Amino acid sequence: MTAVRTSASTPRARDEAVLRGDRWRVSVLADGLLRLEWSDDGEFEDRPSTFAVHRDLDPPPFAATTDDGVLEVRTDRCTLRYDGAPFSASGLTVTTPSGGRWRFGQPGGGLGGTARTLDEVDGRTELGGGVVARTGVAVVDDSASFLFDDAGGIAARRPGRRDLYVFAYGSDHAAAVRALYELSGHPPVLPRWALGNWWSRYHPYTAGEYLELFDRFDAEGLPFSVAVIDMDWHRVGSVPARYGTGWTGYSWERSLVPDPPAFLAELHRRNLRTTLNLHPADGVRAFEDAYPEVARAVGIDPDSGRTVEFDLTDETFRDAYFRHLHHPLEDEGVDFWWIDWQQGTTSRMAGVDPLWLLNHYHFLDSGRDGRRPMAFSRYAGPGSHRYGVGFSGDTVVTWDSLDFQPEFTATAANIGYGWWSHDIGGHLRGRRDDELATRWVQLGVFSPILRLHSSNNPFIRKEPWLFPGEARQAMGEALRLRHRLVPYLHTMNHRAAAGTPLVRPMYHVLPDRAEAYEVPNQFAFGSELVVAPATSRRDPTTLRSATRAWLPPGTWTDLFTGTVYDGDRWLELHRGLDTIPVLLRAGGILPLAGPDDLDATRNPDHLELLVSPWADGTFTLVEDDGKGDGTALVTATTTLSWDATAGVLRIGPAEGADGVVPATRTWTVTFLADAPTEAPLVDGVPVEVVAGDGRFSVRVAGAAATVQVRPAEPADRTAAAVERILGDAQCEYAVKLAAWEVVGSGRSVAARLAELHALHLPPALYGAVAEQLTARET
Repeated sequence: MTAVRTSASTPRARDEAVLRGDRWRVSVLADGLLRLEWSDDGEFEDRPSTFAVHRDLDPPPFAATTDDGVLEVRTDRCTLRYDGAPFSASGLTVTTPSGGRWRFGQPGGGLGGTARTLDEVDGRTELGGGVVARTGVAVVDDSASFLFDDAGGIAARRPGRRDLYVFAYGSDHAAAVRALYELSGHPPVLPRWALGNWWSRYHPYTAGEYLELFDRFDAEGLPFSVAVIDMDWHRVGSVPARYGTGWTGYSWERSLVPDPPAFLAELHRRNLRTTLNLHPADGVRAFEDAYPEVARAVGIDPDSGRTVEFDLTDETFRDAYFRHLHHPLEDEGVDFWWIDWQQGTTSRMAGVDPLWLLNHYHFLDSGRDGRRPMAFSRYAGPGSHRYGVGFSGDTVVTWDSLDFQPEFTATAANIGYGWWSHDIGGHLRGRRDDELATRWVQLGVFSPILRLHSSNNPFIRKEPWLFPGEARQAMGEALRLRHRLVPYLHTMNHRAAAGTPLVRPMYHVLPDRAEAYEVPNQFAFGSELVVAPATSRRDPTTLRSATRAWLPPGTWTDLFTGTVYDGDRWLELHRGLDTIPVLLRAGGILPLAGPDDLDATRNPDHLELLVSPWADGTFTLVEDDGKGDGTALVTATTTLSWDATAGVLRIGPAEGADGVVPATRTWTVTFLADAPTEAPLVDGVPVEVVAGDGRFSVRVAGAAATVQVRPAEPADRTAAAVERILGDAQCEYAVKLAAWEVVGSGRSVAARLAELHALHLPPALYGAVAEQLTARET
């Protein structure tokens, strides 16, 4: 196994981008991206670091002048002023045309980034910095990161040097993230199957128990695509006491899994990919099956029984680590590795974090021989987005933890870290709370990765059938929806690799609106959806959770309730345990797998398109063949477009490589609107409509088609919605009746709201009714 592929990095900035003095250097890498270096010895660093691997960027037009010893560099986005001395607040500033300013020494983390772990965190935690800032200037200090040498190995920094990257993009946060990716490398395109449901539980399953569990999932109609096997796959309790703990292991526990290849083959037969948990810190001890080969490879006599110490800074150990410990298990059927973290932050090389080495080398090794690389590990700092899926750690089972998770996930986009995998439902401590568990699964559907997980406690469980009826139903629907979303998610997966993370804060979408900065728990989920998850308990009167939201300008339709909202305003969204607020933009086209086509490992034969017909819209569906190392993927694209004025939906032919998508497909086109008065036409031929509850569908067979239809304007469903709210409300019947008479009075919305207020309804009940009365102007 080799180290970093030297062809994968372009670390030296172009000569025309570089200005320098005796001990300073300024590189203008892009119109909003500057590298600022100070060196006590007058030598500068051109090797790739953990953060910066591509400095060979096309420099923008810029002007550089020196007046009275002060260097001024101007681009279209920013101005640098620097006095040529060691960096100081008085001598180094960067400003933007909109008035943003950063002085050396000021915090440069902007709107925040993410954190290494949520282990033991109950609620909020401090976040590291990102590359977007409300002031318009953010800074990443890369001075302490380690380097990759010319041969692809690792090297420490020399002392006496500062290495800063200034992102001066004003309010163009999306451009700042794209610049980050150009400098630091793009995220990989994940395998399609990684976007389905993952099952994980810290529990010593036998092979038979584990297979029976997935048979039960199948019988319950609960789809999964990834089987996570926690640390008990290897020897734990059977490790001789003289070797210490059993956290680290590479040998199957044969009392649980007597025939590993057969077990893994059975999981594959069920269309599951498998990952095993690793805690590499304790090295390779003499009880391991592979110990003799590893010991000999590093020059230790196997008969000595001496432990092979974990040290990824040593190339010889590194080669043995993969060749003798991991590759044989992959040959048995392990698809990728869950790299858990117990090895601390230091190694025998100054400044080199072993977690970085694990992420880097595991990801590269997983992509050997032209494979699609895939790794699952902890966040090690800026640049970690290059290495696949992140494990956020052992989450505490509380409402405070759930309430912080949407913000934590979205804010990670500020440092380009788009593929967080959380312990959905929480991992440890806390108490049983069926509502909390359900809300967490619903949030998981609209998270980058949905991985259910529980600690080694027989009472912390996530199997839906162990919950009472209402929660069980909601969890099942959520897990099925996740697999239906995979065509959309996989398109966003390709989009993320190109520069736009799946989950983004609202201020990435509308950076010039103050409201977008005031809804930390609300986020954009891809190009079509806005999600405002329910992260608080239901009100005891309404049996609904209330979520404060801000809708951007336009018209928005709730995927589940069909309620149509006018945007550009604040509102409160009230939802029972069956749904959370998920809103499709006007003109939005959301591709879903058909309800009968939930295998996340392949491109589906049946697709459903959800269309919000209140504006024009276009969506390009991207699919691939699941192969390739991420550098030259074989893809097919299908253009879907809706012309609201003409009433025409076009399903274009798949373009690209043959064989990527089924030759013929069935399409269900569902409009979130009332059924038309005239029959729709599919390629000019009238077709039947299936209608109900504010939506209607037509069926289309073939690789491409044109649907002509005139959706009716949405009917006023206020009365029906309010009737459901009042029917569920746990309060006096007289109060319900009085409110119902007001709602049906026919007076103006303002008059009805005033009268409802005068009735002194319970506050949550008033809010739920008011949401429906004010959803859309009529």
